[in-house]
Amino acid sequence: MTNVAAIDPTTCTAWNSLTEIAQAASATTIRELLETHPNRPAELSLEAAGIYADFSRQRVSRAALAALYELADQTQVFQLRDSMFAGELINTTEGRAVLHTALRMPVGQSLLIDGVGVVGQVHEVLTRMGEFSDAVRSGTWTGATGKRITDVVNIGIGGSDLGPAMAYLAMQDYRDRSITCHFVSNVDPNDIGEVLAGLNPDTTLFIIASKTFSTLETMTNAAQGRSWLVSALGEPAVAQHFVAVSTNASEVADFGIDIRNMFGFWDWVGGRYSMESAIGLSTMVAIGKEHFTELLHGFHAMDEHFKNAPAHENLPLLMGLLSVWNRDFLKVSTTAVLPYSQYLSRFPAYLQQLTMESNGKSVRRDGSHVSYDTGGIYWGEPGTNGQHSFYQMLHQGTSTVACDVIVVAQSAFALGDQQDILVANALAQAAVLSLGRTADEVRADGTAPELVEHKVMPGNRPTTVFMMKKLDPFTLGALVALYEHSVFVQGAIWGINSFDQWGVELGKKVALGILADLRANTSKDSLLDPASVADIDKYLSLK
Repeated sequence: MTNVAAIDPTTCTAWNSLTEIAQAASATTIRELLETHPNRPAELSLEAAGIYADFSRQRVSRAALAALYELADQTQVFQLRDSMFAGELINTTEGRAVLHTALRMPVGQSLLIDGVGVVGQVHEVLTRMGEFSDAVRSGTWTGATGKRITDVVNIGIGGSDLGPAMAYLAMQDYRDRSITCHFVSNVDPNDIGEVLAGLNPDTTLFIIASKTFSTLETMTNAAQGRSWLVSALGEPAVAQHFVAVSTNASEVADFGIDIRNMFGFWDWVGGRYSMESAIGLSTMVAIGKEHFTELLHGFHAMDEHFKNAPAHENLPLLMGLLSVWNRDFLKVSTTAVLPYSQYLSRFPAYLQQLTMESNGKSVRRDGSHVSYDTGGIYWGEPGTNGQHSFYQMLHQGTSTVACDVIVVAQSAFALGDQQDILVANALAQAAVLSLGRTADEVRADGTAPELVEHKVMPGNRPTTVFMMKKLDPFTLGALVALYEHSVFVQGAIWGINSFDQWGVELGKKVALGILADLRANTSKDSLLDPASVADIDKYLSLK
């Protein structure tokens, strides 16, 4: 286990200083900070691994920044970071190392866990993934009838779905367009039903992603896919149309999958940190092993930056510190992720799991309860669509929302000045969200007096602009790793374990009990509360 203590941050002198600074500066606006410190954008912009971040629109003073860096030191963020990279068991409630960073370490580097070189293991799996993806992409791997694969169905849930689904959309410009990937996660029969309705069994390959090969939702959908295939091509075809991402060889074999076509991973890889492991097999099939390697390089570049950059030049560190500042001292409970790239349309959904499953905790690593706010709420949609949806609330609502505006400078398609229009919208929103528009400015526009207050924008929404040259595999990897390490910093300061998810387990357990009742067509279950009994009765009557 790690020897880094779960410190109560409220006992740190830096926490007390930040509380006082926040109270004294409660009336300070982002507009005033920019006007009084015109060099602020240069002072509060950092760049790493191709990602530029402008934090100058955050409502944070120099004094607050200094105290935040002190807080990181006093809560032993750097020691916990080093323990993570060294492979110590920082996931204390499950007794596991946290080594998603090992998934992207280059060949030749060394990291031993219990005397075993994990980097070599990782690259053995990557090599097998590369051979398989090459075979599918080249047409060497065919279906049972000899036809090449044209459609890949990834069946998983949570981290076994969100990462690959997000990456597939993000890497549209890099994929083999003769192969289409589909992602099934919801146990709702409409999900897999709609996917299968448009496919040809002769040319469809299924990737079943489940570490234990027992996840209820995943295996229910896998069984439906299997039945669909067998009804068309017969039982022997399963081995040619199904592969597994799992560690349970016996269950995989019982399903009918050749265990030579099983790709494993390790218990030191959490689901929401697994998109670059074998869970990314569909990604590799879509974009090829060379581009997948570039994705890993982007992850690793941000890892190295987070691990080695000095504190005041460390991009994930500052991002995480400002998230704590907003959450605990400015009482901003939610962050909107606003990617101005259609390719990143699934990125906010991916971040919902990464951030809220990681830091949605109310006890510290030692089991003591927190007395302060932890993980914030993350959500969002791509621009410019969101501007015609929820931006009204962002600008004039009664709840302050922090905003991450993500800008890609180069589009995959050169269509007139559309990219300039897109970016102009992104930068305009960042300006108005942070600066607002005063009543005097509204009057100066010639607005009728009775409409002035309706057009005032309070601004003062903490806003960060992230910018990258283009959305390529390297940059996508760096962007995901940036958020991963920001989440780590927040959890380390709060003293919580960002790498377990016990809150997910109880609902699954209760669902199994209710499922047994539904199958028995009864609500007579002494373990159920009256509301659940009534709901079951109503469902059975409607069914």
